Amino acid sequence: MSLPHIPILRLGQEYRSLDRNEITDHRTGEVLAEVSVANPGLIRKDLRKISASFNLLQSMTQQELMDICIKAGDIFLEGDLGGQTPAEYARVLSATSGLPETLCYANMKKVHAVMANMPIILGGLTRDLDLSVIDSGEANGLSYFPTTHALGAVLPSNSPGVNSLYIPSIALKIPLVLKPGREEPWTPYRVIQSLIAAGAPKEAFGYYPTSHAGAAEIAELVGRCILFGDKKVAQKYSGNRGISVHGPGYSKVLIGEDCIEQWEDHLDLMVESIAANSGRSCINCSTIMVPRHGKAIAEAIAARLDQLEPMPLDHPDAQLSAFANEKMANGISALLDSKLDVPGATEMTKGAGGKRVVEVGGSTFLRPTLIYCQDREHDLAGTEFMFPFCSVVEVPQAEMAQSIGPSLVVSGVTNDPVFRQQLLACPSIDRLNLGNLPTNKVQWNQPHEGNLFEFLYQRRAIQIAS
Repeated sequence: MSLPHIPILRLGQEYRSLDRNEITDHRTGEVLAEVSVANPGLIRKDLRKISASFNLLQSMTQQELMDICIKAGDIFLEGDLGGQTPAEYARVLSATSGLPETLCYANMKKVHAVMANMPIILGGLTRDLDLSVIDSGEANGLSYFPTTHALGAVLPSNSPGVNSLYIPSIALKIPLVLKPGREEPWTPYRVIQSLIAAGAPKEAFGYYPTSHAGAAEIAELVGRCILFGDKKVAQKYSGNRGISVHGPGYSKVLIGEDCIEQWEDHLDLMVESIAANSGRSCINCSTIMVPRHGKAIAEAIAARLDQLEPMPLDHPDAQLSAFANEKMANGISALLDSKLDVPGATEMTKGAGGKRVVEVGGSTFLRPTLIYCQDREHDLAGTEFMFPFCSVVEVPQAEMAQSIGPSLVVSGVTNDPVFRQQLLACPSIDRLNLGNLPTNKVQWNQPHEGNLFEFLYQRRAIQIAS
């Protein structure tokens, strides 16, 4: 029997390349599928024709496309797509990415929720703008024009939930050009197939598994691109208005003076912020700042994290993700050990016999790690990793807002109006949760990183003679 094959999608046309990647089960090495690989020249050639795809979407109404997105949600969650049932999708996604099947299903529901709640999401992105203005170009004295003929997305392999970020582009009448992560070709392909099955024109989608050079072509040629990467990638594209870089989140929990004596009441919040989605999201907490009781808080969190056991990826209670590349797990662990050799930081989690790297069911895991930083300037006080990792550091409340640095999400546990105002005025915080809300708590009408509508559309001044 031939292997399943995932083709390139060249703006409506399936294409099988001679250059192909084999996608394997990280536990056994079994080849699960072949994926056609697009070279940079092919991508350049296709993107010269993107205006035709743009014009096709522009000819449809915004309401039509929003209804298609809503319908696609159920198809994505429940339908057989590309010869793959939802259960088969979760199984192969887990096998190649290291995500347990329980979290694969949880992320499927997240993508479904974005599609199903598209009217609410667009209301949040546009501040409840009358979206007929997108069809007409002008309404009630307001005018908006598209900034690009397509939205590119250079995607990671760590968590399928990130695919929810680009989906509103279709409802906003902008085609998609997607570069999937090498170990995670499944989700963006399934998203595209669900939208086409719901009635979206197939010409509105480009799907290009490709090299770093091909990804660079997408980022530079589409006009607007969402790009996922590490700190170096974020620095490389800093200041490029056409590229929205989604790098490390450095999300944080801050507990104010007025709540610190009741810190045990907020223990669930802190643990969930660290461990939800196995710590793989940019909205997971990587630093907790408290004015005092740091060591006691670190000990309590560590005891809770130590209860999270690595399990086989198909176990119904599995909560921790494996590393598809065991060298990455060992490298992170070695880096942590080297930083812990520097005075000022203490590892509080114990794990099983003190082992951080463990193998279960043929997969390599990093156990959750909690660090108490006596030195607030220690490297580990402001570090982020792709597993449940967090540091606890003591910082006077008066210095928290000015010392947190760039933070995608901050959960400020305080009722103090002065401290709340300091957090509201802090330019380093992209998203602010006030009160007993974990960092991973996201409302559909509140974009959590950037604003896709303002990325894809620009308001113009307009006057019309009477």
